[in-house]
Amino acid sequence: MGHEMDTSLRRREFLGSVLSAGAAGLTLSAAHGRAAPARPELLVGEGVVDITPPLGIELGGFHRQPGNERRVKGIRQPTAVRALILSLGETQVAVCSLDIATVGQEMATRIRQQAAAQTGIPASNIRLCATHTHSMPAFSFLRQWGALPVEYMAVVEARMVEAIKQAKADLAPAEVLLGKTDVTGGNHNRTTKQFKTSPQFTADSTDAERWLDTTLHALCFHRAAPKRNLLWYHFSAHAVCFADDLAGPDWPGMVAERIRDKHQLEPSFLQGHSGDVNPGDGRDWRGEANQTTAAIAPALERAINDATPLAVDRLRSASESFQVPYDLERFKSWLEAYRSDPDKCRSGPWVDAGFAADWYQGNGQRDLTQPHLPITLSALQLGPLAMIFHPAELYSYYGLVIARESPLPHTLVVGYTDGIIGYLADPRAYEAGEYSAITVPKILDYPPFTPTAARQTAAAAVDLLRRTVA
Repeated sequence: MGHEMDTSLRRREFLGSVLSAGAAGLTLSAAHGRAAPARPELLVGEGVVDITPPLGIELGGFHRQPGNERRVKGIRQPTAVRALILSLGETQVAVCSLDIATVGQEMATRIRQQAAAQTGIPASNIRLCATHTHSMPAFSFLRQWGALPVEYMAVVEARMVEAIKQAKADLAPAEVLLGKTDVTGGNHNRTTKQFKTSPQFTADSTDAERWLDTTLHALCFHRAAPKRNLLWYHFSAHAVCFADDLAGPDWPGMVAERIRDKHQLEPSFLQGHSGDVNPGDGRDWRGEANQTTAAIAPALERAINDATPLAVDRLRSASESFQVPYDLERFKSWLEAYRSDPDKCRSGPWVDAGFAADWYQGNGQRDLTQPHLPITLSALQLGPLAMIFHPAELYSYYGLVIARESPLPHTLVVGYTDGIIGYLADPRAYEAGEYSAITVPKILDYPPFTPTAARQTAAAAVDLLRRTVA
């Protein structure tokens, strides 16, 4: 596999240099016999900065009662923040991947503003995407799911800005190749045994069924020596294999280690629509790390081998606010249930008595005149490739439907971006009282969303994509 991949990459680099030279060179106008202007050249750069946490701070991802916090006692693997800058003509965009459980909206805003001031990249063109590893701290409020490590958060903010600055300094001409493949055993729908997979997804598919996107996308950026080739990939699976007290990137770190050792490439990971998705083949509900890695790493290698060039003639970025609707009537029923009989609010969707009491203390006087939660949706066009960014844990169906309705042939739906709002689940989750729909809003301290909020958000994402590429 290694020799075949190296040969394939060398062949594509050679062919790419010829094609790029032809595209960038002068061509004669048949009508006038004059030299036509060259197209702008795509420049790509990457910056990577270590953020391995100090011992003793709290980890996010799992419930722990006060006094029994889950704290870092060791390091399984180093963690990092990564920035990818794309530059074409007058447009520059930064896409960042952070080995962190969550990035809050306020933190994301601070980083974007600082990076914009120091690099000149518009803040609206900078995306901050958490990998959602459950073996790192969370940088947003999560009730009894890991406290905010304020000092460490400031360190990560500064290092994220530094990575963006490094990426800008690293800009160089690049050819983009896209590979994709189906992954067997790399993820499973954790909510049911009865789900369908992306190869079965059609124009008639609906959210009445549960789905799983098994597609892995690899973006390969080929650059002339001495610049490194760059690799970014997209897949949908919670990074939740480990629940101990060792910090690290979870399964994406193990995949990266395997690719690094075999091919001297440093892969960066973008999390997809993993709201109802855990890693692995499902035999271990949370996902067994070695089995998950054994499925995903070879799939990433296949995607690299099969990658074909993208004709990048445009780079566009757009963002807009969207109002996610709250279900305030359901929220009022929760308040009334606790007021009426707190002793009945001690388990299940209430987690435990202490959690329920803390939730009520924080929400008993909530302003009920605000019917929506404002979020940012962002779109990126890179030639025939679209990327849509959102701050949710989106159920699989809605990521698949965004890609299906997208105006471009290739679409990556990236979650946990520029904030975190919890799950956007399907109506069935609300009917069944599932954890994602009923418990998680209490953890994040939001009212629940309406059962059709995910549909509305997906529709807004598609509309933004269509307007971005029009």
